[in-house]
Amino acid sequence: MQQGTLMRKVKSKSWKKQRYFKLQEDCMTIWYQSKRTGKTESAFSISDVETVREGHQSEVLQSVAEEFPPERCFTIVFYGRRGNLDLIAGSAEEAQCWVQGLRQLIEPRSFPLTSALVSCTWIRDWFQKADKNKDGRMNFKEVQRLLKMMNVDMNEDHALRLFQDADKSESGTLEGEEFVLFYKALTQREEVLSLFQEFSEDGKKLTLLELVDFLQQEQLEGEGTEELAMELIDKYEPSETARARHVLSADGFLMYLCSPEGSIFNPQHRVLWQDMSLPLCHYFISSSHNTYLIEDQIRGQSSIEGYIRALKRGCRCLEVDCWDGPNGEPMVYHGHTFTSKIPFREVVSTLGKTSWGNSSSPLPLMGTSPPSSHPQSAEGSWSCWSPAVQGPREQGTWRRWVAQGASPSPTPQELKHKILLKGKKIGRLEDNLNGPGDEAPDVSDDDNGAEAEEERRRAKVRGTQHGSALQKDRESLAQTLSDCVIYCKNVPFRGFQEARSHSRPSEISSLSEAKARKLIRDEGNEFVRHNAWQLTRIYPSGMRTDSSNYSPQEMWNVGCQIVALNFQTAGTEMDLCDGLFSQNGCCGYVLKPPFMRDEETLFNPSDPSSREGPGPITLTIQVISGQQLPKVANSKEGAIIDPLVRVEIYGVPADQAHQETKYIENNGFNPRWDETLQFQLHVPELALIRFVVEDYDKTSRNDFVGQFTLAFANIKPGYRHIHLLSKDGTSIPPSSLFVHIRITE
Repeated sequence: MQQGTLMRKVKSKSWKKQRYFKLQEDCMTIWYQSKRTGKTESAFSISDVETVREGHQSEVLQSVAEEFPPERCFTIVFYGRRGNLDLIAGSAEEAQCWVQGLRQLIEPRSFPLTSALVSCTWIRDWFQKADKNKDGRMNFKEVQRLLKMMNVDMNEDHALRLFQDADKSESGTLEGEEFVLFYKALTQREEVLSLFQEFSEDGKKLTLLELVDFLQQEQLEGEGTEELAMELIDKYEPSETARARHVLSADGFLMYLCSPEGSIFNPQHRVLWQDMSLPLCHYFISSSHNTYLIEDQIRGQSSIEGYIRALKRGCRCLEVDCWDGPNGEPMVYHGHTFTSKIPFREVVSTLGKTSWGNSSSPLPLMGTSPPSSHPQSAEGSWSCWSPAVQGPREQGTWRRWVAQGASPSPTPQELKHKILLKGKKIGRLEDNLNGPGDEAPDVSDDDNGAEAEEERRRAKVRGTQHGSALQKDRESLAQTLSDCVIYCKNVPFRGFQEARSHSRPSEISSLSEAKARKLIRDEGNEFVRHNAWQLTRIYPSGMRTDSSNYSPQEMWNVGCQIVALNFQTAGTEMDLCDGLFSQNGCCGYVLKPPFMRDEETLFNPSDPSSREGPGPITLTIQVISGQQLPKVANSKEGAIIDPLVRVEIYGVPADQAHQETKYIENNGFNPRWDETLQFQLHVPELALIRFVVEDYDKTSRNDFVGQFTLAFANIKPGYRHIHLLSKDGTSIPPSSLFVHIRITE
């Protein structure tokens, strides 16, 4: 038997072991064994793999970048908290073979089952798990074990009947296509078949005109419905004969409903669909706090993996806290704590390689003040980004805008593939262009003392102190780095009136979550107006040492653009963040509603009637069924969940609401609820809808099963599937909900 491909498994710069890797014949399992001992070390299923990264896209592989070229390196990223698997192939060709092969195996999981795909989908995975004696066949006892594993509590007589119907060879076991027949009978979707037959005259197929009727009447598709119907038949009908006749079978109908076109998320909003030619302050920007941390804020690990994960997740605003290190080497870590440190140069190198993989949108960097003792060293590190960093040549553009009286605030379109630095600056930008300035330079915000520092600055007397402060800042801040701070100069917040009188659109203020909440409560409308012309960044309280998060929704309600969250901490807050920014090509920028882009707006989130536009709308959700819901983590063997669905609305205070269905006892495989939930939304433009599935427990808190969150603007009405995500935001195929959505004014 062939041993497999010999590759290096890498855990650190000094730990590189050779292992044989091989894809088993089931096309679902990969094992690897030691070259020296020949013993199989481990195995994993294709269903456990989230993605494959090429090149030096992990901290471990970056540490060996000088020794091994990127063409030979790749990283296998798993779902959940399982660590990455970093590998170095013997050649670039071998690496590509594995990368492309793994990606081909991963992709089919998002599509419904057909017998042609059996060897490359989760059905094969289930078969392998249930075939306890590994003889390639499944007896009835193993089928019963499979049902328990699949969250099904089925009557034994009914299970035996399904088993015998599928056992065409009458051998008392299932194998190959017999198992496919059993699985299809098990997964028969009565609710979908009933819907299909409602529009099918003969109950066996949908003609082109019948499919058009369904798309127009139920799915509320607009113009070009006949062309869409033809596309769906060509794409999802498994029978060549049916495709030639332009009809859709029940299997094809189910495949359409489970496809991206049948998803609750409008597929047209998955791509870049919003206007990107407006000022930066008119967009919400996906933002992380202390991006380098992957654990807590006091003793947690700092890692470039934090940057890689955030960027892969669509984040476009990162934090780089730079401090003096040994031998003049700047280091990145959480200052005045015991967190580990990473060289500033490694961070710069990582961002240079990974910043534009998922998005070409501009990348603001927070907290980029250089270390005081060795500015030259930090300045040298910045050179790795040239020409991406905004620098002195952009100042000429700024002068031109000012001279013409236009807003000196560039657009995401104009700043594509650019890095914007937020931090200290020697004087104002106008001072650099037109002569010495009269403003004392600000200090960068610090989570543990920003507000105290602001109060001290307020108390300072203008005059001679400005001169000495300016001189001190010039001594500690490298001029070249100061020149790179163009559109995000950090200034303290002294109130909305002060900002209107003295601040510039090219400046930005940072506020703690507590300060922001007070302003929302006391001056909500002024806050919205302020954010219509200047950037505001919100950061977590310094008391959140466990890296927990605050609710970003209340900050978005007043138009705050940069709402920084701890991306390493899963939970509702990150679900909301992922839900908002999963649209618009996942570019990390989402256009704010028109009434939040007007500097004279009357909108106040505490008073929905202040919003200009149509009145409230009614969102009606019929929760019909669930499919193949996962078991609760660490549950007892044989335990089956009692699922319920809760729908949560996040938005302005008047729209905050939640309702839930009853729970279905002992059925996580195909539960039926058939319950209708209804909500009234006063400001739908700001609403996020979160679908949560939980395992009901009458004696303790319900356990999380899965969730999916999206902005109201991205909802497609009609009969739709909701493909669930895990607690950390990764997909859990083939788990889904089937719902019917109606939106009325």
